[in-house]
Amino acid sequence: MTLEDLVGTNMTDNRRDRATEALEALVEAARRQDCLTVGVYESAKLLNVDPDSVVLCVLATDEEDEGDIALQIHFTLLQAFCCDNDINIVRVAGMHRLAQLLGEPAAADDNGNEPHDLHCVLVTVSTATLPLPYHYFAGLCVAVVTNPSMCWGPHQKSPCQTLSTDALCHVSSYCEESRGNNQWVPCLALHQR
Repeated sequence: MTLEDLVGTNMTDNRRDRATEALEALVEAARRQDCLTVGVYESAKLLNVDPDSVVLCVLATDEEDEGDIALQIHFTLLQAFCCDNDINIVRVAGMHRLAQLLGEPAAADDNGNEPHDLHCVLVTVSTATLPLPYHYFAGLCVAVVTNPSMCWGPHQKSPCQTLSTDALCHVSSYCEESRGNNQWVPCLALHQR
């Protein structure tokens, strides 16, 4: 029996659970503040026009989507673009929970209106409030939590404070830690509540 056998899996599960909770809090805060772009095509358009405004890319699937070749190709292209632009990426399972967090119906309503495409969700901030490119900012998250005036003046709000600083920083650090473990796109499971 190794140390990883005793401690590793429990610590990993705890980190994953905390990252999932942080992601849910971040998505809810971003939805309330209209800082989300929802949909594969809408996300691709925004990434092409203003990639510096994107702080997180959430790629969501369920088991029935795993065989969708076109969706997987879109995901591959989005992941490549995000990696080239130092944007954190998270894959999630649990489309119904994501729909709940976004306040979207999970299925067509009585009028036959189809729900939005929730396979890709971008969390954005206004680039006017970012003093540095985001990839510099991501490394400063811990410092910003303890000292927000480090990058912003006394009367300015940091962009991630408006989106729940702790949640954004926790998800960003989870992504960075996963990359350090050679998992370039970490996977989280959103559970129904």
